[in-house]
Amino acid sequence: MKPKNATLLFLAAFIWGIAFVAQSSAAEYIRPFTFNGIRCLIGAVTLLPLILYRNTKNRHSLTSGESFANCLSLTKKNLLLSLPGGIACGICLCLGSTLQQFGIEQTSVGKAGFITALYIVFVPIVSALFFRKKIVLPVIGSVLLGVIGLFLLCIKDNLSIATGDFYVLLCSFAFTAHILVIDHFSARADGVVLSCLQFFVCSLISLPFILFIERPELTHIWEARIPILYAGVMSCGVAYTLQIVGQKGVNPTIASLILSLESVVSVLAGWIMLSQSLSGREIIGCIVMFCAILLANMSDILTKKK
Repeated sequence: MKPKNATLLFLAAFIWGIAFVAQSSAAEYIRPFTFNGIRCLIGAVTLLPLILYRNTKNRHSLTSGESFANCLSLTKKNLLLSLPGGIACGICLCLGSTLQQFGIEQTSVGKAGFITALYIVFVPIVSALFFRKKIVLPVIGSVLLGVIGLFLLCIKDNLSIATGDFYVLLCSFAFTAHILVIDHFSARADGVVLSCLQFFVCSLISLPFILFIERPELTHIWEARIPILYAGVMSCGVAYTLQIVGQKGVNPTIASLILSLESVVSVLAGWIMLSQSLSGREIIGCIVMFCAILLANMSDILTKKK
C-alpha cells in the first residue's frame, strides 16, 4: 500500500474520531434526530459539487452547453444506478447514527468510539451466519476478546450495562448492517453518489421526528452550529471522500484496520477537548477491545495469504 493511501485513510479516521467530540458537544443543545438530520443534509450538499465535477467530461469547459449536458446525463445515470443502494444505506445510517447519538448523550466519547468499532468484529460473524462465508479460528478469538473488553468497559459491578453504552452497542450492529449493504451495492453504484443519496435519505427520515417530536428551537441549533458544521462538512463530506480516494487499490481489510483507529482518536479527543477520563478498568477494556479489532482484521489478511 502506498504511503499516500495510508495517510488519506488515517486522516479520515482522525476526522471521524474527533467527530465524537462534536456529537457530544451538540448533544448539550439539540436532540439526536435534529443533529443527524441537519448534519446529513449538510454532508449531502457538500458532496454535490464533487459529483458534478467527477461526471464532467471536459472539466475545463464546464460553462459550455455541451459539457454541462454531458454532466447532467452522467449524473442522472449514476443516480438511477445508485438509488436502491442509497435508500438501503440511508436507512441503516439513520438507525446507526441516531442510536449512537442517543448513547453519546449518556456516555463518554472514548467509550462510544471503542464500542462503535466492534462492527469490525461483528461483520465477519454476520457474514458467516447469513451469507455462508467461512469464519476462521482467529475471528472466534477476536469475538471472545471483544466480549471481555466490552465487559470491562461497560458492565458495572452489579452486572448491569449503562443505558448509553447499550445504545452505542446497538448502533454497532446497525453499522454492521450498513457495511454489508455498502458491500452489496458498491460494485454497481458510484461511491460518492451512493454516499450523497444515503445522507439525503437519512435527513429525510429524521425530518418527521424533528418537526413533530423534538421540535428544536432555532436558537439551540445556532448554538450547536460549530459541531453540526464539523460533523456535516468534515465527518460526512470530507472524510468519506478521503476514504473513497484512499481505499483505491487497497485491500479493504487493511483499509478498515486503519479506519478503526477512529476509536483511539476518540479517546484522546475526549480526554484533551472535553476532559473526559477513563478508569483503570475501562482503559484495560479499551486495550482488550482494540486487540480484538486488530485480530479480526489481521486474521483475514493472514487467511488470504495462504
